[in-house]
Amino acid sequence: MVRRAFLGLILLLVLGAASLALWEPLTAAPPQAPAFKPSEVRIARDKFGVPHIFGKTDADVAYGVAYAHAEDDFSTLQEVLAMTRGRAGAMLGEDGARIDYVGALLGVRATTARDWPKLPDDVRKLFTAYAAGLNRYADKHPDEVRLSGLFPVTGEDVVAGFVLRSPFFFGLDSVLGALTEGRPVGREGGPVLDASGAPETRPLTPVGRDPSENGSNAMAVAPARSTDGATRLVSNSHQPWTGGVAWYELVVHSEEGWDFAGANFPGSPFPFLGHNKYLGWTNTVNRPDLIDVYKLVLDESGTKYRFDGAWRDLEQERIWLRVKYGPLTIPVPRTVYRSVHGPVVKNDNGAFAVRYAGIDQSQMVTQYYRLNKARNFAEWRAAMAMQGVPATNFIYADAAGNIGLFYNAMFPDRPAGFDWRGTLPGDTSKALWQAILPFDRVPALVNPRSGYVINANNTPWVAAGPGDELDAAAFSPLLGVEDDMTNRAARLIELFEESGQIDEARLKAIKYDTAYAKNGYAKAWIDRILALDVKRDPALVQAQDLLRQWDWTLDGKGRGDALALMLLRPANGRHYQRRAAPDALTVLRDTVAHLQEYFSGLDPKLGTVLRLRHGEGANRVDLPLDGGNDTVRASTLWDVEPDGRLKVRHGDSFIMFITWSKDGSVRSESIQPFGAATTRPDSPHYNDQAPLFVQHKLKPVLFDPAALKASGARFYRP
Repeated sequence: MVRRAFLGLILLLVLGAASLALWEPLTAAPPQAPAFKPSEVRIARDKFGVPHIFGKTDADVAYGVAYAHAEDDFSTLQEVLAMTRGRAGAMLGEDGARIDYVGALLGVRATTARDWPKLPDDVRKLFTAYAAGLNRYADKHPDEVRLSGLFPVTGEDVVAGFVLRSPFFFGLDSVLGALTEGRPVGREGGPVLDASGAPETRPLTPVGRDPSENGSNAMAVAPARSTDGATRLVSNSHQPWTGGVAWYELVVHSEEGWDFAGANFPGSPFPFLGHNKYLGWTNTVNRPDLIDVYKLVLDESGTKYRFDGAWRDLEQERIWLRVKYGPLTIPVPRTVYRSVHGPVVKNDNGAFAVRYAGIDQSQMVTQYYRLNKARNFAEWRAAMAMQGVPATNFIYADAAGNIGLFYNAMFPDRPAGFDWRGTLPGDTSKALWQAILPFDRVPALVNPRSGYVINANNTPWVAAGPGDELDAAAFSPLLGVEDDMTNRAARLIELFEESGQIDEARLKAIKYDTAYAKNGYAKAWIDRILALDVKRDPALVQAQDLLRQWDWTLDGKGRGDALALMLLRPANGRHYQRRAAPDALTVLRDTVAHLQEYFSGLDPKLGTVLRLRHGEGANRVDLPLDGGNDTVRASTLWDVEPDGRLKVRHGDSFIMFITWSKDGSVRSESIQPFGAATTRPDSPHYNDQAPLFVQHKLKPVLFDPAALKASGARFYRP
């Protein structure tokens, strides 16, 4: 009888799983297709396959942006759209289901459902047209659709992607990951802590992202500092080279006055950085303390929490995560909780509510669009004052010669009297902020006397060299602004201070610098390795001797570059993430063992070890790289390949040099690590920029439509 019952249960589970495999696409009914028909859209592909989209209206252009991007990387676009629809688990399995859980926890779809009708008409038209372009491509290429019922998508779906991903750029995923795992949450300005409260030493992977993937460099030079009176801006973002936050280059032209060259992420109808005729900007990640965690006091049932002396119901919602397991998609039940503070995570230590900058709003989509259309500094600054983008530095320059650094953040208007870097009491409204500070409270440095501004994920107090520092004392500590310095920032200040008047060639040399400053964490770490007593191990002694000969650059020309590269990576990771330093002897032994095993010695050429690799077979590139994980020429993160080589996957990504001449005319150059079509191996633009990228070379951006046409570009209609 027991055996029969057991077999019956197994049969029931098998039949249930089979039915559930059908259940997901049937219950994930697609929304109604957006009503948009383009009036006039043309796409032109330049020599490197970069799309230039022309339209009668801005909405026409957005339609073409979607279609062109789908031609080059429809696979990644679908992953982003699945996240916005709460179906990432059905496409990507358990990793995707984690994102679906976060989306439900944050109430992303409720936010967009409320905000979508309130967005300005032109913004809704733009996003509706973009969604229509994606749907058009899906209709024409049904064999490329990865998930049944994913299309058609709507403009509201696309906006949801912005609401979901924006807070991850200032660390919300790290906080949620720590709370979900029951670990103490490290606050900005202090170390990340482990379960015992000590500085964390193990790698962190909150919600599938390595925290060290934050990075970028930015530089702007004013006419007074230029040899030719030009204004220059360097956009040097450090992003993963593939995936949902990899840059995609594009140029747009609308008869409604939208002209812009730059790059976006999959799922955006407009560029996030770059330039128009009049002005431009770029971004670097900043790390203000924009997240507050509250410990709730629950009643015995766990369904109510105390607030201002009364018991309130803890909001709860049952959700179903659709998770792909092999050929089946299984619904997994979870419960998400919310309090008056925001989303709530329960763990063995209690219930914790999270409140963060930009919570429950979608204003960033309007702000980015207005920035694209700004024609002067006043219009651009007015768009910034909308405060829709929760965090990220903006480095600005324009044809009029203005430059500036804006430490952009939606700073909570926090009352005094609480430890905002610790866990806050959740039972009193006195600790619950309701508003953000106005934009004029944001740290900013405009037109400094030095004639330049820089940022490399360092504190904003150091942005233009000695004598031009912002006064940290002039800003409230409740802002939670970081005090960190990176090697990249230290080197940029050194290089600008010693350069005198700067021409284009000098600015490019600064950008491709591969040196470490002989101070800060790098110097302390190298000294620590050299001080180790390793005389009983000849290989380690040899490594120390080689390290003493190293010239402190990772240009691939001197001795010891590969050894120094691998030794410095763990130290920088801990420094940037504010974790305890690794064990120096272990790092030295592991590095020596790796070099001996795969390269038969401790001093292979850097380019032999550090590689740009992409693709397979005839479409494969395998080229030498330079730079390190905290050098201005950045090779930030890598994977160790079976042959022991280090395959870079994150670092210098989309690079753009922009120049406004004295007469106000603009020109620009750019480069990417691979090409315009990074997931299309059969495309001639799969890897065609790679040889230029590794040689520190750039290609022209044909921003002028006449120059584009004269170049022999291919024009077509989507």
